[in-house]
Amino acid sequence: MTATVDKNMALMRTAYRLVESGEFDEAAQMLTEDFIANVPGCPDPLHGREIWYQGTKIMKDAFPDLKINVQDMFGVGDKVTVLVHFEGTHQGTFLQFEATGRQVGYRSVEVYRFEGDQIAEEWVAPDMLSLLQQISPTSARH
Repeated sequence: MTATVDKNMALMRTAYRLVESGEFDEAAQMLTEDFIANVPGCPDPLHGREIWYQGTKIMKDAFPDLKINVQDMFGVGDKVTVLVHFEGTHQGTFLQFEATGRQVGYRSVEVYRFEGDQIAEEWVAPDMLSLLQQISPTSARH
């Protein structure tokens, strides 16, 4: 592994820690100004730190005790891939679902591209179906 890959993986761990602790401004500074988010369901990439900031704030508002557990991380060149597990308590509205107070957990596969010491682009594939099933009013899971 190269020093650059090690550095990028350390930057990712720092970014996850900042998000987990609610330090969004500090985390956003780790992104390039023209940051690109490739999000499932969006036909075109989204651009800018503000898009990332809004999406992250929505998650933390709905799951304020969100824990981010990195299960595996590897990198090559300017990219880092992360297998991550999110856990939290549904304490705020998420999409159309009012708070249920339920403990939830879901996984995501995420790829990040770096430019220098900043995250320039992300491709995220969260298991939203699993998350929505857990917070759905008709869910039998409690």
